[in-house]
Amino acid sequence: MFGETLRNIEKKGPVVHNITNYVTVNDCANIVIAAKASPIMSDDAGEVEEITAICGALNINIGTLNANTVPSMFAAGKKSNELGHPVVLDPVGAGASKLRTETAKGLIEKVKFSVIRGNMSEIKVLATGIGAARGVDVSKDDVVDADGLGAAVRFAADFSKKTGAVIAITGATDIVASGEKAYIIKNGHPMMANITGSGCMLSAMTAAYIAANPDNILEAAAAAVCAMGICGERAVKRMTERDGNSSYRNYLIDEVYNLTPEILDSESKFEIMYFDK
Repeated sequence: MFGETLRNIEKKGPVVHNITNYVTVNDCANIVIAAKASPIMSDDAGEVEEITAICGALNINIGTLNANTVPSMFAAGKKSNELGHPVVLDPVGAGASKLRTETAKGLIEKVKFSVIRGNMSEIKVLATGIGAARGVDVSKDDVVDADGLGAAVRFAADFSKKTGAVIAITGATDIVASGEKAYIIKNGHPMMANITGSGCMLSAMTAAYIAANPDNILEAAAAAVCAMGICGERAVKRMTERDGNSSYRNYLIDEVYNLTPEILDSESKFEIMYFDK
C-alpha cells in the first residue's frame, strides 16, 4: 500500500528545503538522502525564498529558534504557499517557552501547513493552549495508552479540521490523521527515544515523502511514519552488546537507505479509523 510512495521518491528525487535545528541538522540531511531525496539546509532570510522556490517541499523545525531564523521561517513558509509546495511543521518544544509556543502558533496562523508533526505534549499546546511540556520530550501525563487511544485519534482529527493540515502525533503508538481518516501505526522501537533527533529526522523525511506525493498527503505522511518505525525495528536487530545509541543512529540511517517498497508494504503495521464528514 505505501510502497508506491517510496517508489515516487526514487523516481522524482525531490529537493527538500530544511530550516531545522543545529543539533540535528546533519542527521536530517543524511536521512533525506537515505530516503532517496536531496536536502538543502538554508535558514538565512536573505536567501530562503529563493532556495525554497527551487525545492519540492519545505520542512520547518523550531528546535533551536533565534531572532534570525524566525523571520526566515515565515518568509519561506509564505513563499512555499505561493508556489503550492507542501510544508511540514515540527513544533519542537512547543510549551517549553513563550518564544517556542508563540512562534509555532504564529506559523500555523500565517502559513498553510500540509503536515504538523510532533509529540502529544507539543500538539496539545498548539491545539488547546494547555499541555504538560517537559522540554522537548513528551510529558508522562500526555503519553497515549490503550485506554486513551480512541480519544487521542479523535483529538488529532479535530485539530486537522481546524488547521487543514494532516496531524502526525508520534510516540509509542503513532497517529496520522486528517479530519476524515486516521492511521494508527504500531511500528517502531523504544530505542528510538535514546537518540537525539529521531523526530527531527522523521519530519525531514516526511517532507521528502509528501514532496514526491503531493496529491496524497495523508498516505504519504503515514508511509513516512511507518518507514521510520520499520527502520527503527530493523536497526535494533543489527546491534551487538558493544553497540550504543551512536551506533543505533547510524544503523537507523542505513536502514532508511536500504528500505525498499516491498519491505515498506510488508512490514507496515497499522489500523485505519474513519470519521464522519
